[in-house]
Amino acid sequence: MVSVKRIVLDVLKPHQPNALEFSRAIAKVGVDYHVRLTVLEMDEKTETLQIEVEGNAIDFESIRSVISEMGGSLHSIDVVEVQSEKDVE
Repeated sequence: MVSVKRIVLDVLKPHQPNALEFSRAIAKVGVDYHVRLTVLEMDEKTETLQIEVEGNAIDFESIRSVISEMGGSLHSIDVVEVQSEKDVE
């Protein structure tokens, strides 16, 4: 089995929800997610973010879904770290 341990995303979002609310919503997707959000650019209506998520088994589809539900748009996956683990039977 291969687990995603860290992912860095480039996201565009409206000013609301704010960065704290956005980070909390992403963190709630997993039981052990550590979320680091950096605002890279801001214009009149939007913010460009770099979002780094770390955890034991990151569920990318759930993160993408919550980003979309909050009005955000995923531009790219910039960094991914995965780890192969022995399957336990």
